[in-house]
Amino acid sequence: MLSTTRVLVLGLIGTVLTLSQAVPLAAAPSGTAADSTRAADPKAAADPKAADKADPRAAIAAKIPGTRPEDLRPSPVPGVYELARGADVIYVTTDGKFAFIGDLYDLPKNQNLSEEQRKLMRLRAINAIPESEMVVFGPPNPRYTITVFTDVDCAYCRQLHSQIKEYNALGIKVRYLFYPRSGPNTESWTKAEQVWCSPDRNDALTRAKLGQALKTKPCAGNPVAKDYALGKDFNFDGTPAIVMSDGELIPGYMPPHELLAHLQETQAHAKTTAAR
Repeated sequence: MLSTTRVLVLGLIGTVLTLSQAVPLAAAPSGTAADSTRAADPKAAADPKAADKADPRAAIAAKIPGTRPEDLRPSPVPGVYELARGADVIYVTTDGKFAFIGDLYDLPKNQNLSEEQRKLMRLRAINAIPESEMVVFGPPNPRYTITVFTDVDCAYCRQLHSQIKEYNALGIKVRYLFYPRSGPNTESWTKAEQVWCSPDRNDALTRAKLGQALKTKPCAGNPVAKDYALGKDFNFDGTPAIVMSDGELIPGYMPPHELLAHLQETQAHAKTTAAR
C-alpha cells in the first residue's frame, strides 16, 4: 500500500504540470521569491501581504494541498524549487510547467543533495521526540547514539536486540521507536503497546523479542501510532530502520563492530569536512 506522502507526491506531478495552463508565473528569483518581489515593487515592500500575493511560489503552493509558498525553497539548480515532504524531495520549475522526483547530485563533489535534505528531515523529526518517549538502552557515557525503528516480531530486530549489550559495550546508545510493519489492529501492534505500557519497558521489550507473552494491557496515550506514522512518512518498508545522529538511514541490521566502524568513519568524515 502506498503511503499518504507517496500518494500526495504522485498526485502532485499531475497538478503541477497543469499549473502553467492556469497561472503564468515569474522567472526564478536570485534570492527568495518574496525578497525579489519586495525589491522590485515598493508597494510590496511596504505591504508584506501584497508581497505574498505577488510571490510566484503562491500559485504553485495553492495547487498542492498543505503547502505554503515558503515550503518551496530555491534548489541548487537555477530556476528550480525544492519541496520536501516526509522522505520525498520534489523539484518544481519556477515557471510551474514541470515537476520531477529523483535524486539531485552535485557531480564535482559527488554528493547526493536530495539525500542530504532527507537526512535533515529525519534528524529534525527525531530530535523533536524526547527520550522519555523512547525505549532506551545505553551505557553510562555513550560515544554514539542511534535511533532504531523496531518491530517486536521482526527477525533481524530480534537479532539486533539479542546483541544490545555488545552495542552498549562499544559505546553505542540504542533508542527504540516502534514500527510494527503489520500496521494497526494486529498482533505486532498490540505487543508494541504492551511493551510501552509495562512498568519496566526495557525488560518488557527484551522479553517480547524473546517471544514471551506479555500480560500488560495496552494503555491510552502510548506513542506507537505516532512512531508508526513517522516511519510511514519516512517511507520505511522494513525493520530495523537505523537512523544515525546525522540523519543517515541504514535500512537493516548491522552487527555491532560493523556499525561501530561505520560510526567512526562517519565521525571522521564529518571532522574532515568541518575543517575545510
